[in-house]
Amino acid sequence: MTALTPAETALLGRARAPMERAHAPHSGLRVGAAVRDEDGHIHVGCNVESDSFGLTLCAERAAIAAMVAAGGHRVMAVAVVCDGDLLPWPCGACRQVLSEFAEDAPVLVERVTGEFGRATLAQLAPRAFRFRLSDTP
Repeated sequence: MTALTPAETALLGRARAPMERAHAPHSGLRVGAAVRDEDGHIHVGCNVESDSFGLTLCAERAAIAAMVAAGGHRVMAVAVVCDGDLLPWPCGACRQVLSEFAEDAPVLVERVTGEFGRATLAQLAPRAFRFRLSDTP
């Protein structure tokens, strides 16, 4: 795999601070995410676990919510960092939500050890669900 570019390194760096603030009392797995929007602004989020596990918010979706709240509309790149044993590839729910804001954005993942991975959203969610109002009867 080719080395990270300076822009990729910077985006991963922006995901580290929210990782440190993650609320993970059940798993202990802290995750931070950063998304770059169409205007070049960076929005961050972290995972927030709930006692009702299904209500847990992933870092990627938290970052997208921050982007939308700030007026962003398109995700141009995604970075996810974790302090766990495996690379933090986005879960299925996050892949779906990301696909609604980005068609083929680069997705960068990194462990705090420095191990990293790179893919495109199209590789991670090649046939994401789409709902079009015109498709309804």
